Amino acid sequence: MKKISVVFLIVGIFFIGNAYVISKKNNNISFNNNMEIKGIYISYLEYLTYFQGNSVNINKAYINKMLDNIESLEFNTIFLHVSPFSDAIYNSKLFPYSYTLTGIEGNNPGIDYLKYFIEEAHKRNLAVHAWINPYRISSTTDTMKLSNNNIALEFISNGDAKICETGIYYNPASPRVLDLLLKQISEIITNYKVDGIHIDDYFYPDNSIDIKEYDKYFLENNITLDEYRLNIINTTIRSIYKLIKSYNKDIIFSISPDGNIENNYEIHFADVKKWLSEDGYVDIIMPQVYYGFEHESKPFEKVTLEWNNLITNNVKLIPVLAFYKVGLTDIYAGGGKDEWVNNSNIIRREINYSKTLSKYNGYTLFRYDYLFNSNLANTNTKREIDNFKLK
Repeated sequence: MKKISVVFLIVGIFFIGNAYVISKKNNNISFNNNMEIKGIYISYLEYLTYFQGNSVNINKAYINKMLDNIESLEFNTIFLHVSPFSDAIYNSKLFPYSYTLTGIEGNNPGIDYLKYFIEEAHKRNLAVHAWINPYRISSTTDTMKLSNNNIALEFISNGDAKICETGIYYNPASPRVLDLLLKQISEIITNYKVDGIHIDDYFYPDNSIDIKEYDKYFLENNITLDEYRLNIINTTIRSIYKLIKSYNKDIIFSISPDGNIENNYEIHFADVKKWLSEDGYVDIIMPQVYYGFEHESKPFEKVTLEWNNLITNNVKLIPVLAFYKVGLTDIYAGGGKDEWVNNSNIIRREINYSKTLSKYNGYTLFRYDYLFNSNLANTNTKREIDNFKLK
C-alpha cells in the first residue's frame, strides 16, 4: 500500500476537469467525459433506522436491498456517511466505531460497513464517495456518551475541541485538528477503494470556538475575524485536496456548501468564490439548493444559475436537491410554502433546468429514506418518483 504523509505536501497539483463515467480502474470508478453523476446520500440517520439491534447478516441484507433500490432508479453514485461524529463505520485506528451502528459508541459492529458497502456497490457499478463531518463530535453536550478511546476527549481537555451550546466540536483553527483530519482522510484513501472524499457545510460550528487563536494571530496580522476564519477553512480545503491528489489523482474531492451563497460567508466561513475561481481546492461543488421554483427569496432557478456563474475554473456543478421536502409545506418559502404540496414533479423539473447550465455535471438527492422508506412517504412521494424516472 502506498504511504503518504499527512503534513502539508509539496506536490504537483493534478486537477481533474472531466465528468465521470462508470468504468473500473484499480477498483475505483473513474472520471470520463461521457456520463453525468446521478447521486444519492446515505446518512447516519439511515443507520439508526436500519442497522441497530440486528445481526450482521440482517444488516448485510439491508445494505444489499438499499443498493438494489438505488440501482433500480439508475443512480450511479452514493455519498456514504463514514464519519458523522468523530467516529467511523469502518475499522479505524483513529476513531471509535460509530454509535449509529450499534447504539453505543465504540462497540464493534462485527462488520466493516465501509468495506462491505464498497464491495457491493462496485458490483452494481455504483461509485462510493466517503462523506465526512470534519468538526462535529456530538450533537449533545454530554461527554459521557463518548467512548473512553475517543480522541475527542483528549482534544477537549487540551482546548482543541469545545463543548458548545449546540454540541461538541473540534476547533477548525487548531493545527492539531487539521492534522487529525488529514490523517483520517489518509486512512480512508489508503485502506479503501473509495471513489471520492466528500464534506458538507459543517465548517464553523460556534462563533467563539477560535477566539483565543484569533487574538494571538491578530497581534501579528491585522486582519478581521471573518478574514481569519475564511483563511483557516481555505487552508483546510487546499490541504485536503493536495493530500488526495498526491495519492491518487482519480479520487474526487467534493464539497456540499450551503445553497445560500451569503450564508457561506456570514455563517460557515466557506470561501466558495475562491474555490470556484482558483484551482487546487475542489473537483466538484454540490450546493444544497433546497428551494422550490416558487420560493419567495431564493427561487431554485435564480440560485442555481448564481452558482453556475460563480465557476470560472474547471470545477463541475452538481446541485443537491431536497427530496425530503416532497409533499410537505416549506415553511421558509414565503408565498411558495405550498409548492411541494401542490406539485409532484419538482425534482424532475429541477434536474431538467440544471441540465441547461454550462457547468452542470449531474445531481444528487437528499436522502435515501425519503425515496424508499414507506414510513416517510406521503401522497406525493410515488408520483414524484414516477416523474423523476421520466427522462
